Amino acid sequence: MTEIPKDHPRYESLLAREKVVAGVKMGITSIQGLISQGRSESFDYLIGERSTKSALYAERAAVAAILLAKKPVISINGNVAALAPERVVSLADITGAKIEVNLFHRTETRVHLIIEQMKAKGAGEVLGKNPDASLELSSGRRLVERKGIYTADVVLIPLEDGDRCEKLVKMGKTVITIDLNPLSRTSRTATISIVDNLTRALDNMVKFGREIKQERKDELVKLIMTYDNKRALSEAISEIQEHLKTIIAEIEY
Repeated sequence: MTEIPKDHPRYESLLAREKVVAGVKMGITSIQGLISQGRSESFDYLIGERSTKSALYAERAAVAAILLAKKPVISINGNVAALAPERVVSLADITGAKIEVNLFHRTETRVHLIIEQMKAKGAGEVLGKNPDASLELSSGRRLVERKGIYTADVVLIPLEDGDRCEKLVKMGKTVITIDLNPLSRTSRTATISIVDNLTRALDNMVKFGREIKQERKDELVKLIMTYDNKRALSEAISEIQEHLKTIIAEIEY
C-alpha cells in the first residue's frame, strides 16, 4: 500500500482509496467496489467530510437498536472488510452482534478471504461460508445463514445495495444502513439511515456503545421510540445544502 504523508490535506480520503485498492489485490474487494468507493467519496465532499448532527442522531439510535436486539447481525462485504475490519470487530464485541459475510459478487474464494481477514483482525466466529437459507433475491446476496441474517431481528448493512435492504425490511427486520447518499433507495428504505462515512460512523457507534451499554433498558427504548428516520434524512439533505452555501460564499468572496 502506498505510503501517504499524514500531513496531506486529503490523508483520510487517500488512505481509504489505498485500502480498497489493497482489498482488490488481496481478492477481498471486487473491482466494482472501487466504483462504490469513489461514489461515496463524492457524497462525503457534499457533507463536508464530517459526522453531521443528523448522522450522530442516527448513529446513537442505531446502537440502541443493536443493544436491544435479541439477534443482531452486522453484515459485511469486501469494501467493509478492506476499510474497517477492526471497527466492525469492536462494535460486534461491544454489542454482542454476530458478523456475517454477504456479497453481491459472491465467490467462495472471496467469502473465505474475507472471513480470514476478519479473524486476523480479532473476530471470533464469522458467518457466511455455509449459507443454508435464501432471501427472495436473484443476486448472490440471497445466500445467508439461518442463524445469522435470516433470523436476525436487527441487521446493520453498511455500504448496501437497495434490493436486499428493501427485502429485509419487508421481512420485518430493523435495518440499519451506513450510506453517504441520503437519496439512495437504501437510505429511503432502511429503518435507521446513517448518512456518514463508514469509518467515522463505526467509530461513533463504538463510542456510543461504550457510553450507553450500561443504561437502563427503558432509556434505550426511548432512544428508539423518539427516532424519526424521515427527519434524519431531511436534516441530512439540509446539511448538504448549508455546506454548499458555505462553499459558494467562500468562492464568491
